[in-house]
This record gives sequence, C-alpha cells and structure tokens, in this order.
Amino acid sequence: MELSATIRGVAYRFDSVKDVLARANPPKSGDDLAGVSARDAVERVAARAVLADLTLAELREHPVVPYEADELTRVVEDELDAAAFKAVAHLTVGQFREWLLDGATTGATMRAVAAGLTPEMAAAACKLMSNLDLMTVGAKAEVVVRANGTLGLPGRLSSRVQPNHPTDDVEGILASTREGLAYGCGDAVIGVNPATDSAESTAAILRALDDLLRRNEVPTQHCVLSHVTVQLRALQLGCPMDLMFQSLAGTEAANRAFGIDVALLDEAWATMKAKTSNRGPNVMYFETGQGSALSSQAHHGADQVTLEARCYGLARRYRPFLVNTVVGFIGPEYLEDGAQISRAALEDHFMGKLLGLPMGCDACFTYHASMGQDELESLKVLLGAAGCCYLMSLPVGDDIMLNYQSTSFHDIPTVRRLLGKRPTPEFDAWLAARGIADGATPGPRFGDVEVLR
Repeated sequence: MELSATIRGVAYRFDSVKDVLARANPPKSGDDLAGVSARDAVERVAARAVLADLTLAELREHPVVPYEADELTRVVEDELDAAAFKAVAHLTVGQFREWLLDGATTGATMRAVAAGLTPEMAAAACKLMSNLDLMTVGAKAEVVVRANGTLGLPGRLSSRVQPNHPTDDVEGILASTREGLAYGCGDAVIGVNPATDSAESTAAILRALDDLLRRNEVPTQHCVLSHVTVQLRALQLGCPMDLMFQSLAGTEAANRAFGIDVALLDEAWATMKAKTSNRGPNVMYFETGQGSALSSQAHHGADQVTLEARCYGLARRYRPFLVNTVVGFIGPEYLEDGAQISRAALEDHFMGKLLGLPMGCDACFTYHASMGQDELESLKVLLGAAGCCYLMSLPVGDDIMLNYQSTSFHDIPTVRRLLGKRPTPEFDAWLAARGIADGATPGPRFGDVEVLR
C-alpha cells in the first residue's frame, strides 16, 4: 500500500491511512487544534491523490482506531454486511466517488450497499467531493423511517420544534410548541432540551406534551433530550415517551465522557422497543457534532470528519428515527466560520445518508463564531436542496436557553415553499384539516395558536 505522492518534484509521504484521511480533509479549525491537518494546500492535494487510489478494502483493514482498542470499531466490523461489502470492496475511493455521482446510481442502489460500508469509507469519499457533489449524492440517498409519522420520503422537508425554556416551565414549553405547530413545524419531533436533568422534570414535560398532542390529534413524536439514564428512570415513573435521545461521539473514550457505552445504548434500545408510546418501529433519536471527540481529548489523532462518520456507524446499530448533526453549536474552536460550518453540515448529511441514516441538521452558530444570518439562511436552503430530512425550528431562531442562533418557525414554511417541499404525509393532512397550510401554502389559520386547544 503506497502512501506517498509527488507533486512538482516534491515527494509527500504519509505515516498511515489515518494520516492520509486527516490531511485530505478540507480546512477545519478543529483539525488545526488537534495538529492533524495538512500543512498547506499542496500537501492537502497530495493526501487526496493518495486517498483516491486506496481501495475500500484497504480502508476496512485500517480503521482510524484499532479493533482491539475501541468498541465502536468492533461494532462496525462485527456487523458489516459481507455481501454488500463484497460488491464495492475492489473500488478505489476515487472510483467509489464516481460511482456515487453517476446518474445510473440510484438511491435504491446506494441503500443496497450501505450496510457494507465502514465510516472510514464514507469519510474518505466525502473528502474528495465538492459541496455540490455532497448535495447531489445526499439528495439521491433516501432513507425512510416511521414512528407516528413517516420521515424521509422524497419531496418532503420536516422540522423539529425546539420549545426550550430556561426554567423548564411547562406552560412556557407548551406555548412555544403551540406556536411552532401553528406555523406548520414539528412533524419530525417536539424535542425539548431540559434545563434540569432529572427524571421527574423529564416525565412532567413528556406528560404535558403528550396531552397536548393527543388532545389535538397531532401526528408527530415527542422527546425530552435528557441523558439516556435519566430517560430510563423517567420511563420507570410511567410517563409516555415516543423517542429516546442520546448524544453520540466517534470513539469509545469520547462516549465514556458522555457517560455512555454500547451496553447502555443496547439497554435503552431494548427498553424503548418494549415501552415506546409511538407506533414505531423506529424509536431512537441521536445527536452528533464534529469536534466532540477532540473536545474530550479522545480523538486518537484522527480528524473530526472521520470521527463524525464513526458516530453514524454506531447510530445505525439502533435503526433510529432521527439523527441530527448540531453543526455549529460546539463553537469556532472546531468550525471557525460560515464556510467551515456550511461545509461540515453538507459533509455530515452526506455521510449519514450514505451509511443509511435519516439525517437532519441543526444549521446553527454560536455568537462567537464568524457566521452571519445571511450565511445561515443560505445553508438552510442548501440542506433542503440536498434532501436533508429535517431542520430545527424555534421562536425567531434564537434559543434563549442554549444561547445560539438556529432556524425560526418562519424559516421552515419559507424553505418548503421555495423548494416545493411538504411536511410528512400524516402532518401534511393534519395541517390541511386545521386550516394551517395546504402543502407549502399558508392557510387561513396559519400562525394562529388558537387553532390548538
């Protein structure tokens, strides 16, 4: 296996496949912080030339964290579909990229090989693609899942209503929820980030949301994004729970920093399959974000794009209903500006979809990042065009609890109208029956919270 390339008479040699993957990555402040990025643009080109000639079989043989050292690597390797892998193993990364972009390669074809791909393969292809390439393949890679609604169908764009409240005031949460629903948002999930990570608070919020949704016959799902152990205790209190949530990272050590491991996730999944209040079969919700492993010093010298792909390799074990990359929330130490945040969003969406996941994105930025409102709005349109399953939605796009800028309730119907997209079929019918909207067209009760009892 040759890990060198010569450009203009200068030889560039790389120590390992992990080194090639890192140095082929587009510029990221997180990779700079970790000391794994290319020293200059020419070395980046050399790394991409080497990467393009590696086969998918060679990538499988060289995961960025060894099998014996990491349970995520073991999960991916032990569960890899042999027949699906055999169909693409001989391809170089460059050939794999061309195959993905080929007009004859359909979403169904990509789904057939998804279970045979490792995260490193998805990350490698990603590094050789332009933003438009990522959008083109992401739009083809349809992933359909079901809970109380059906997510991921072609021509659809869903949203999560995020009715956070800084004191977990239930009436405040319900007021934001009603507003979001009245603007046609919330068909992916009504998902609350709690201020108090307790089983009692989690259960109280879920009971209130469940009552609101049932009373108004809203065909969506609810979730409180407390730690998975807290949600398991909340279930013991007898509360309804449509989806169980957990943040994921790309290495075993980084997940330990989150207070989780595969055994705990297995327990959560088994519990939800037995106790979920949604119609199913998909019952889990995961969030990720580039830089999480580096922030806990658990990146093993790997780049943040490859580690993000490894999050998705773990997530697919649990056949989730939602996976959300919170792309700008971790801060400029990892994604410095609008260009890096936008690139990361398209990367994450592409890699997750390629690996068989229903990908959404919180297109967002913290206030100390170099990104503006115009750039954020452009990113939402790019994601919608790329086939992103869902975006966030919250009052005026400003989260008063988490203190960051995201997508507003008004943005979702605007992007739908612009791109000719609709909500999930079940939610679409509910909006029409309530006079809130007819597809992407506002109805007579659009924005009227009194439509909800």
